[in-house]
Amino acid sequence: MATEKFETSLKKLEEIVKRLEGGSISLEESLKAFEEGVKHAAFCSRKLDEAERRVEVLLKRKDGTFDREPFEPEE
Repeated sequence: MATEKFETSLKKLEEIVKRLEGGSISLEESLKAFEEGVKHAAFCSRKLDEAERRVEVLLKRKDGTFDREPFEPEE
């Protein structure tokens, strides 16, 4: 999932939720799907946190300029 994009992971998470809500898969399949969903949810959460920190860096300027600072995402 290291090179996966946010949008792709979110789409997979939505598909997993639909499968789980459908109720037509076995308990074992449900557990596997849930585990995969948790991984996608965590990935999406990390990406959103990184985006929020990047926006905060841009908004910190008090003189009205939007000077970029290096951003190092947490691993």
